[in-house]
Amino acid sequence: MSARILLYSKPGCHLCADARVIIERVCADTGTSFDEVDITTSAELMAEYGEQIPVTFVDGAQHDFWRVDEQRLRNAIG
Repeated sequence: MSARILLYSKPGCHLCADARVIIERVCADTGTSFDEVDITTSAELMAEYGEQIPVTFVDGAQHDFWRVDEQRLRNAIG
């Protein structure tokens, strides 16, 4: 089974680090999994998301970018 939450990030991004902390906490509390993808490994991902990171997806749909609202994320994964 694939993770319900996907985080697009890149190294050295402080907003990405903040988002990761929130996502890890929500996942630990809810038993939900997440995957993280470093967009610097793909020219296509850099072109699409380079100015928006961190970008989060829930169940395949874009959920947030730049910041993760913890309560909104909790509501999305129900």
